[in-house]
Amino acid sequence: MTKITFNPDHKAALDAFLLHLQGVTSGKMFGYPAYYVHGKLFACVYHDGVGVKVPEETANILLKAPHIVPFQPMGKPKMREWIQITRASSADYRLDEDIFVCAVRFVDPLKNK
Repeated sequence: MTKITFNPDHKAALDAFLLHLQGVTSGKMFGYPAYYVHGKLFACVYHDGVGVKVPEETANILLKAPHIVPFQPMGKPKMREWIQITRASSADYRLDEDIFVCAVRFVDPLKNK
């Protein structure tokens, strides 16, 4: 069985701004802290980083940044709409707030009707 590890400081930093967005709630994904908008997963704290679901075109652009790689949880193949943001300082996730807002808009079932 794989041990579930994540940085609790990353979760606390994300809680501080994500849980104030309309429709966003926290939960779990395979035992890891996760964030949902109206029931749809858009981000997950995973080991030393955070997986985030964004449009494929956006992911391809963001993957050029040195702190962003494809999100491959549990050794799975990379997913075209998922990236992993890894910041040394939990507070620096605030610099990626636009990416998280993009993710919320992308997966929100109420905005996509």
